[in-house]
Amino acid sequence: MFTIQQIHEAHSKVKSGADFPKYIQDIMALGVVSFETFVFDNHTNYYGKDNFKTSSEGFLEPLTSADKSNIEQFKADLKAHQQGKTAYMTFLNDCAKSGVEKWIVVMDKMTCSYYDKAGNEMVVETIPTA
Repeated sequence: MFTIQQIHEAHSKVKSGADFPKYIQDIMALGVVSFETFVFDNHTNYYGKDNFKTSSEGFLEPLTSADKSNIEQFKADLKAHQQGKTAYMTFLNDCAKSGVEKWIVVMDKMTCSYYDKAGNEMVVETIPTA
């Protein structure tokens, strides 16, 4: 199975959201089948075959997500990030401001779904191939 160190090595190549499709390909090659990232502290749970799970550590100083989601603002911030206009920390702060609690990536569907604190799906994207 894969390790957090291997995932960190793949993630170290990501400079902006424009690099996300390549990152997904890299961690799929490691055996990651899905993952969920939590905005408040950036910890991520990674899942592999046969119920394998490992988690990254989060930040010591957590972010606070807005209680009310703002889907339109989030879509604009997401688009800017995907175009390489913002760094990852800026994107996390933008997620928090728009009420995003977490996102879940499912490799076999090639989707990334963003959820608010109430568990409502805010945005679902198809991940382009790298």
